[in-house]
Amino acid sequence: MPAKKTAPLKIGLFVGREWSWPPAFLEEVNRRTPETGVIAEYMKVGGTSMNEDVPYRVIVDRISHEVPYYRSYLKNAALQGVKVVNDPFMWTADDKFFGASLVTKLGLVSPRTVALPNKEYVPGIVHNESLRNLTYPMDWKALVNAVGGFPCVLKDAHGGGWKEVHIVHSMEELWYRYNTSGLLTMILQEFIKWDNYARCMCLAQKDVHIMRYDPNQRYYYPEHDFPQPLYERILADTLTINRAFGYDMNTCEFAIKDGVPYAIDFMNPAPDMDVNSLGKGHFDWMVTHMADNMIELAQSSAATRDGYTWGKQLKPRRGGSVARNPASANTGQAPARRTRKGT
Repeated sequence: MPAKKTAPLKIGLFVGREWSWPPAFLEEVNRRTPETGVIAEYMKVGGTSMNEDVPYRVIVDRISHEVPYYRSYLKNAALQGVKVVNDPFMWTADDKFFGASLVTKLGLVSPRTVALPNKEYVPGIVHNESLRNLTYPMDWKALVNAVGGFPCVLKDAHGGGWKEVHIVHSMEELWYRYNTSGLLTMILQEFIKWDNYARCMCLAQKDVHIMRYDPNQRYYYPEHDFPQPLYERILADTLTINRAFGYDMNTCEFAIKDGVPYAIDFMNPAPDMDVNSLGKGHFDWMVTHMADNMIELAQSSAATRDGYTWGKQLKPRRGGSVARNPASANTGQAPARRTRKGT
């Protein structure tokens, strides 16, 4: 009798309007299917039952922060044993204030940061009844002094893509920006007048691609100019951040002042992968290394739920649609992987 064919392992992709990276990633993964046994495809969902089986071993999520139903679907997928990139539970809980506090605890250098009460609240909040635990008026002078004075940065604690980021130079400018923040939770942060700037893609908590970046022009230089000791420190700090947060697809940004990399932004779980902004060299790295790492995860026994108490309480599944491959189970923290010298 002919050998029974094994069903391929599947990678599902959740995306929004982006057009360049998704088809290139799918093509790269599917080009390797004969050797890997892994296929990738766009996902289609429309209503999800409790504990519904998920036909994917890995799901790559690049849009659930803007489509709440997708986030609910992904939590169910994690419950069923899928490896979700990125972890929807951590992504839901993450914010820039906690992140700045955590990386400082981990020994990294980060700008001084203060969390601010919201300017506006949802209907039903009665200011003189619902907000009795808030100090009013706030001591704005003390808050500004806590981050080193003016200029300082006011930005959305949950934002990305440089949206709602304001460099303020006076109390009047700070109040104006704060008063227009609506329901957003804002943070106040020390302004770092940088000499150089790095944006680093980290995949699967081991592959790092360090790029010189100009945030003012939103420009990625084809090559970086970081001396080797600085490069090694940025590499180590990037790995520390992503392993702490558990992100498998994330960019970290470092404002470099007097040779010191300040971890200035590290909550980018749906990072820029567009060929028009990255340039072809960086884009090709994103395509091939995402394919490398997502295929590796598909072939492993890694599961998002394994990092949670509730996941450890679940009995091992028998059968079902989520394939597990004990032979390729992770056995420890993988070493950092460099693809070429200096990048």
